[in-house]
Amino acid sequence: MSERAPAAPAAALRTGAATGLILVAGSLQFSIFVAQVLLAAAIAAWIGLLAVEKRLPAAPRFGVPLALYAGMTLLSASLSLDPLTSLVDCKQLVLLLIVPMTYDLMSERLAWPAATVVMSAGAVSGVFGIAQYVLLNYDTLDLRPRSTLGMYMTFSGLLMLVVGLAWSQLLFAKRGRSWPALIVPALSVALALTSTRSAWVGAFAALAMLLVIRDFRLLAILPLVAAIFLSAAPTGLVQRFYSIFDLTNPTNRDRVAMLRAGGQIVRAHPLTGVGPDMVERVYPAYRVPEAVMETTPHLHSVPMQIAAERGLPALGLWAWFIAVAALDLWRLFRSGRERWLPAAGLATIVAMLGAGLFEYNFGDSEFQMLFLFLLTLPFAAERTR
Repeated sequence: MSERAPAAPAAALRTGAATGLILVAGSLQFSIFVAQVLLAAAIAAWIGLLAVEKRLPAAPRFGVPLALYAGMTLLSASLSLDPLTSLVDCKQLVLLLIVPMTYDLMSERLAWPAATVVMSAGAVSGVFGIAQYVLLNYDTLDLRPRSTLGMYMTFSGLLMLVVGLAWSQLLFAKRGRSWPALIVPALSVALALTSTRSAWVGAFAALAMLLVIRDFRLLAILPLVAAIFLSAAPTGLVQRFYSIFDLTNPTNRDRVAMLRAGGQIVRAHPLTGVGPDMVERVYPAYRVPEAVMETTPHLHSVPMQIAAERGLPALGLWAWFIAVAALDLWRLFRSGRERWLPAAGLATIVAMLGAGLFEYNFGDSEFQMLFLFLLTLPFAAERTR
């Protein structure tokens, strides 16, 4: 009995922390407040588990550059134009704990139910968004579907990740493909109705990548998907699609202007940037004449925002993190049994990068939480295998 006694609290803590983490991945698609409360509880249970088992946390290989990126962010904040404001903004770094938590608490056995929770939550949230468009006239650029979330950009970004997860199961899972096949149409329609071009690009890039690694010939599906969209979508959505390629579009011109201003900020502050949450404050000084907006909270590009806020070394560490994660996921895909898991991780990266060229999605708390969870899940499954 004495040998079994320590296992009981450890098992309870592990079950509670793992359940809480899965609920975080589902609930963040409805309420960031609920997700943060659940995350705090899961972190507490996980720390208790580490204390009971008297061990340190672990992480996949990409955890090293990610930890260094966090350290560089803190250095940038301490040297910021306004250190106090920047350090307060660094509270988002707590979300990076999702990586070692997922790696430690998830397993091959839990991967499927965890993915099912994420996809089911996405499907329900997507139906809410469709209802807003159809019933509540959320059908203009000023009023877009957002489900129960605060912003349509967050809603579309999360849908983009869930679409990639669902397609990964549909194309590569050896069993249980009925559910993703059922919800993919609803998720796709909801994503289309958000009119969020960056999320469209990210989802399209992720799907193209999945089709290529499944069978290159399947790329023939993409023109068919585009044709169906252009023939069946409302006129406003079709015009929104064509605006992606319109260089005279005001938002497109402003994105280019932001990149030019960001380049000037980086040249002026190459090592540590201007500090987290400082771009909006300094943007008017670097704004180029052809810019549309007087100011902006961020530069609508993940690489440019990181470089301007935190410096080129931080951008290098972030790129290292992404490269290591992608290479290791590819190795898992080539050698693993459950290929849908690393495929989902690769789709997550490609979608984030595709959309992140035009939107600072990595700075969105809800997006970052789901991104890190889906990115780490394949490594947790492989570790327990």
